[in-house]
Amino acid sequence: MKGDFTQNMGRVFVIYTGGCLLCAAVLALLSLAGVSDRTIGIAFVLLTVAFYASMGTLGRSARNADHYGAGQSVPALYTGMATAADWMSAASFIGLAGAIYAAGYDGLAFLLGWSGGYVLVAVLLAPYLRKFGQFTVPDFLSARYGGTPARMVGTLVLMSASFLYVVAQLYGTGIIAARFLGLDFRAAVFVGLAGILLCSMQGGMRTLIWTQVAQYLVVIAAYLLPVVILSVRATGVPFPQIMYGQALQRVAGLTTQLGAPSEILSPTGIVDGINFFGVTICLMLGTASLPHVLARFFRTPSVREARISVAWSLLFIFLLYSAAPAYAAFAKLEILQRLADGRLAGDAAWLAEWSRVGLISAGAAAGSPELTQIHIDPDALVLAIPEIAGLPFVVGAVVAAGGLAAAMSSADGLLLSIGKALSHDIYHRLLAPDSSPRRRLSVCRLGMIVAAILAAWMASTRPAGIVTVVGWAFSLAASGLFPALVLGIWWKRATARGAVAGMAAGWSVCLAYILAVQAGWISPVLGVRTIAAGLFGIPAAFLVTLSVSLATPPPSREMQAFIDSIRKPRGPVHPIGEAAGQIDGS
Repeated sequence: MKGDFTQNMGRVFVIYTGGCLLCAAVLALLSLAGVSDRTIGIAFVLLTVAFYASMGTLGRSARNADHYGAGQSVPALYTGMATAADWMSAASFIGLAGAIYAAGYDGLAFLLGWSGGYVLVAVLLAPYLRKFGQFTVPDFLSARYGGTPARMVGTLVLMSASFLYVVAQLYGTGIIAARFLGLDFRAAVFVGLAGILLCSMQGGMRTLIWTQVAQYLVVIAAYLLPVVILSVRATGVPFPQIMYGQALQRVAGLTTQLGAPSEILSPTGIVDGINFFGVTICLMLGTASLPHVLARFFRTPSVREARISVAWSLLFIFLLYSAAPAYAAFAKLEILQRLADGRLAGDAAWLAEWSRVGLISAGAAAGSPELTQIHIDPDALVLAIPEIAGLPFVVGAVVAAGGLAAAMSSADGLLLSIGKALSHDIYHRLLAPDSSPRRRLSVCRLGMIVAAILAAWMASTRPAGIVTVVGWAFSLAASGLFPALVLGIWWKRATARGAVAGMAAGWSVCLAYILAVQAGWISPVLGVRTIAAGLFGIPAAFLVTLSVSLATPPPSREMQAFIDSIRKPRGPVHPIGEAAGQIDGS
């Protein structure tokens, strides 16, 4: 395409979105013409991957700057849309409504945590990291805390959190491929991996921004379509966000009528008691620490644009998050109504398919020959409810395509973060400072492939539900990075030794708790589940950082001037030491 990067964004958006809508319309007509559901499902999945690959080819570049996003000032609106698309991962698209379905009001902890985290990003971090103006979070840690140790520990935290987040995305793609391609779950995970690698290896950050800006509309449309239909069916109003109160009232009545607690319909709540507070805090601070989110704001044209882009992100994310509780409410209403009417197993094809995937099971209660109980895994709810509700199969296929887009979008960004950490922060900065851009690009791509294969293997073992694995990633990021980032900007007394010790302590405590509880070596302390493991790691990181910083000599006057220059909205950055070779003062 002619023109620079931003001039082509509107054109790419129209082409990509229009192509997706045209394909959906054609497949819907084929479904009405009698083409089998299996064929329609396979077509939707393959076309989603094909569109990603075509966008990768369109934005293909061998330039290091294009791969990392250097020199690309993306307007706030586009940054907000790309961030929202990246953020609507498998956890948000597939797992969020299911978590609320399973946990009830306690599931709102996920909404509060993820949304509140963007407020912290806007207030505490994004403008100042934009002022710093470099590739990665470890770059900032290295400049602020004086070199190699901070970069190494920060990179370790970054890679561990990103890796677990990739595992969750591959889990989501595995569910979709297993259901709609008819594959075994383990094989489906690696098929999803192949699609992700096909789309992410070509254009780097340049391609990611192009596709994620465009795919935002596809993802949000796919998510809203079934819940709007269910809202119209139940209330006659196509605004589920304001009508699901009626659904909840009817759910309460039907639960009483059936004479059974809601646990018959769903597994044990994901959060409860102290875990509500813990999940909220860990997701908030984790959101403000995830490198693939923070990296977005390094590329806005100005500090002011960085703040505005966060606001746009919140608006675009709000459209999905405001619909998630409605999705859970109308889904439970639909299931209860069908259970009460004896229609739940009417066409048992969907039940057989989802039972094969291992996410839905059903049976009769004691003394009853009819289907009166159903167990729906939270990770299946969003994808399965179109079939359960008897909607046309093409609706379920559209939802699956949206879920696949969301999971692949986040996986691409996360794998790129891992690849950048390996090639830029470890290989180039530490091992081979004189390496050529082509060699660094090769290291980046190799790192992405290795990390993706390991993540796919872990996802195929089903270590936990999607939102639980994501909770681990957020807890590790919050425990290892949040104190160092916030204190590095807002407390000039923070020292290199304090930050390194704090990052290592917080990350180690959090990881040790997750491993010990998961392995059964210890029982949850105070009832805190591993999804909220950051409740132990975050205080440890703050305490160690503060204590060691106060016990060691304060930073130099030059370093304090550097910190002051980052906090001022205007004017150049005043770097020292290693940072002087990294920062251009923009």
